[in-house]
Amino acid sequence: MPFIPVWDHNPVEKIHFQAVTLALIAANIIIYVVFQSGAVSVADVYSIWGYALIPAELLNAGFFGDSTYQVFGGQAQVPERLTLVSYMFLHGSILHLAGNMAFLWVFGDNVEDAMGHIRFLLFYIMCGVFAGLAHTLAVPGSEQPLIGASGATSGVVAAYLMLHPKVRLWVLALPFFPLRISAGVALGIWVAFQLYSLFFSADSHTAWWAHVGGLGAGAILVLFMRRPGVPLFDRAAA
Repeated sequence: MPFIPVWDHNPVEKIHFQAVTLALIAANIIIYVVFQSGAVSVADVYSIWGYALIPAELLNAGFFGDSTYQVFGGQAQVPERLTLVSYMFLHGSILHLAGNMAFLWVFGDNVEDAMGHIRFLLFYIMCGVFAGLAHTLAVPGSEQPLIGASGATSGVVAAYLMLHPKVRLWVLALPFFPLRISAGVALGIWVAFQLYSLFFSADSHTAWWAHVGGLGAGAILVLFMRRPGVPLFDRAAA
């Protein structure tokens, strides 16, 4: 990750409170603390993985069927099609969780402001679903669980980049050097990093296709899901 976003001076205008953004952050934190941080046995881990997205399992069951294909000897906790949603609320570590929630915290409120509460929630879930599908189609035989909100938050990043590229951000780079740069530069670098990593990274533990799938979904969906009259590229540099 080339940087961690810290803060943007970009107040909301059409909503009084970023309720959905904060609710999503709270849900991710609560699920991690209550269910994942206490998983100490193999059985506990298998139970959690029952909510993860496993490409081979999803394709074997079909998008409208229940799973009969078991990975790790575990039993699916929900129908496989629903793991396209449940996977995005699980995280592999506290750092994994913190990184995703930092992006959602900084950028989610303004995207929610541009769309409204209900449409933003639908947007977030749809970006996560498309991210999961992109990963599944890229590695259809994989039995490795996909977890994390990265695909959904990538969609939020894409929407923010198209809405507010001139807003100035504070970010931590390399990894703790503070910089104040425009969202267009910061998020453009982040997007380029995802695309570069997709083709050239040796890190097999990061689902780069999910990131890119979420980015693509967010860039397209924001065109149709923002409120009427909300322009793209609207803010002057501050």
